[in-house]
Amino acid sequence: MAAAAHTTFWIPTSSAAASSKTLNPVTSAAPRSIGFISSSNFSSRPLRARALPFFGSALAARTVSTPATIPAPSPLDFETSVFNKEKITLAGQDEYIVRGGRDLFNLLPDAFKGIKQIGVIGWGSQGPAQAQNLRDSLAEAKSDILVKIGLRKGSSSCDEARAAGFTEENGTLGDIWETVSGSDLVLLLISDSAQADNYEKVFSHMKQNSILGLSHGFLLGHLQSMGLDFPKNISVIAVCPKGMGPSVRRLYVQGKEVNGAGINSSFAVHQDIDGRATDVALGWSVALGSPFTFATTLEQEYKSDIFGERGILLGAVHGIVESLFRRYTEHGMDEALAYKNTVECITGIVSKTISTQGMLAVYNSLTEDGKREFERAYSASYYPCMDILYECYEDVASGSEIQSVVLAGRRFYEKEGLPAFPMGKIDQTRMWKVGQRVRAVRPAGDLGVYILSLPVSLWH
Repeated sequence: MAAAAHTTFWIPTSSAAASSKTLNPVTSAAPRSIGFISSSNFSSRPLRARALPFFGSALAARTVSTPATIPAPSPLDFETSVFNKEKITLAGQDEYIVRGGRDLFNLLPDAFKGIKQIGVIGWGSQGPAQAQNLRDSLAEAKSDILVKIGLRKGSSSCDEARAAGFTEENGTLGDIWETVSGSDLVLLLISDSAQADNYEKVFSHMKQNSILGLSHGFLLGHLQSMGLDFPKNISVIAVCPKGMGPSVRRLYVQGKEVNGAGINSSFAVHQDIDGRATDVALGWSVALGSPFTFATTLEQEYKSDIFGERGILLGAVHGIVESLFRRYTEHGMDEALAYKNTVECITGIVSKTISTQGMLAVYNSLTEDGKREFERAYSASYYPCMDILYECYEDVASGSEIQSVVLAGRRFYEKEGLPAFPMGKIDQTRMWKVGQRVRAVRPAGDLGVYILSLPVSLWH
């Protein structure tokens, strides 16, 4: 038998790599043998790749290469009396945005007109970053608006909040319900399941004509699933940074040296009882350091966000690397090499290439043999993946996924005499433990971007 083939991956230096092109599924062919990259302690055992006849049909080619004609949605427009609104065109679609920048901090007092205290509830991923960014931006604007953290009495996060400069002594750290009651703008940044369990108490403690701020639309989805809505005596807005909390803070700090560095955000006005909501939401986003703020709706946000988490961040990426790692090691590949060929390829060079040059750059970076393997893998995976993603979206849109989040969260604590039954930790899988060993022996300064080879066609 011929030596097992492998696909070499390289980074293109020309912008031509990202040129427009459509990948068409190839016609059905006899199954071919696919092997792995070689190593001194790896016995190459070829696997059989199934080519499904339907995926090579003319119908399949037309379906994949020609996107469905869907009317473009109308751009979400908004009015602001404080910031400059711009219209831009992206992929032929008009969008309205507000550009950020530290030079706009002097507008924050006008945007936050009528607000004396901003209560940040929670100290998880977004809480620390948003509280510190708001505090620092308002201080730079010479505003006397107080940013106060609200936590449960005895919370283990209190020490972290104090270390960040929020203390009981200066009035910037207090009990969660006290903080909600005393705030004109309440940023509810606790977990989804905690919001589902505590929303009634939050609503009952909020001042009339105050504003509820969310960074995720989950609570709306939860209320809709029960036929409920927000109280009519408060405004409801959202600002949703497109990055994890630590990056929101890190890039904000970087923006002190490079004006405009930061994490973009979407914003939504779900309910506006006195005409202030849009300017408050935009001020919140600018104060977080968002270079660009664009409009969405709370419903669109939670559907796209939860769908993206299930379909990509939490589903696809982890599922792909776990399944490939197991497949590789079952067929004799060294564990460390399997880890590099899965986790470090996908989270390193593949994601970086897609992010900076587009998906087509991955294809153009392959050898001719690799491109043929890519086309076969693309054709074989397109429809099964589409079916799975449709199911994920339908679960989100119907409220089923939201209900599962609520029920999962309630297993974390004792209730009605039943013991807690928390989820297991993901870092206990074999692949994660191998990853710990690989990183432990990695030379200082090595970021783990693995570029030696990219096996692209090990499917069954």
